[in-house]
Amino acid sequence: MRYDVAVMPRPLLPLLTAIALTGCGDTASDDADACERFRFPLSAPSPSHHLDTCSSEGCGNGERPPNSGLHCGNVSACGIFSEPVAPCLYIHNLEHGHAVFLYNCPEGCPDEVAKLEAAAATAPKGGNAVRRALVAPDPTLPRRVAAMLWRRTYLADAADPEALRCLMRLQDVDAPEPRLTCPAPPEFHAPSRR
Repeated sequence: MRYDVAVMPRPLLPLLTAIALTGCGDTASDDADACERFRFPLSAPSPSHHLDTCSSEGCGNGERPPNSGLHCGNVSACGIFSEPVAPCLYIHNLEHGHAVFLYNCPEGCPDEVAKLEAAAATAPKGGNAVRRALVAPDPTLPRRVAAMLWRRTYLADAADPEALRCLMRLQDVDAPEPRLTCPAPPEFHAPSRR
């Protein structure tokens, strides 16, 4: 039996077209719908210029952890750290559109750290092939995990991979100096270009 669009009854054609289009799914709108349940509100604007010295007392916007505000003129290297990174440094990373993932697990939390590292692995690479994200411990966090972009923070006792994915969709959106490369950690070797 042969089906020809020209002889198909008219009411059936729009119905079949609608079914075909909804079956394909619009991943962008599906993705946006999935992220609607998470809120990452912008913190209030605050002065965000470079300080003459990098003491942590003058840094930040008063939030814990700080996600914007006064900061050092230097940035931290990006990568995975086993020691805390000074807020004065990572705030400047945030200003450049880098993602910062922190954890506070004195007893250890390898599963939570693995989720943060997986989210960091989704950050775009800069022109130097370094992912624009850092992961580090922070014993001052009020919760076990934090994920931050400029003026946005996700705090939780257990990282939700879906929330982290949704937050990462906002990378570079609000940063004053977006898409800047991040210095490589000392042991990093960029792949050769052939």
